[in-house]
Amino acid sequence: MGLAAFTFIYANGLSYLGHDPKACASCHVMQDYYDAYTAGAHHHVAGCNDCHTPHDLVGKYAVKAENGLHHSIAFTSGNYPQNIQARDVSLQIINNNCIYCHGGFTHDVLASQRDGDQIMCIRCHQGVGHDVRGK
Repeated sequence: MGLAAFTFIYANGLSYLGHDPKACASCHVMQDYYDAYTAGAHHHVAGCNDCHTPHDLVGKYAVKAENGLHHSIAFTSGNYPQNIQARDVSLQIINNNCIYCHGGFTHDVLASQRDGDQIMCIRCHQGVGHDVRGK
């Protein structure tokens, strides 16, 4: 417990509980994503949490805790790729948040899907948010 508290304090863990995108950019593998985000269209209307965490309070902090644990293990052990990829659970959260914000525009597309099919927004809109393709 003491080691966890020390690590949380040493790594400035409180910053990750907030809404400032700079906290996400504190890891060097995220710098290209942060730079692309600040140059992108969503920069003025959405932060990292708006796309990458659920919008309900419990879901948001549960995902932040789970991701924080996953990231701290990966970065401490050095076991992570330089070109990071969102996990399936993260992709689902991102997709749900696309629909949350853009539901009025996507109603016809969503209504046309067959039972059991899931339309993933980022299949066609992959670079939205932070386009780092080709870097």
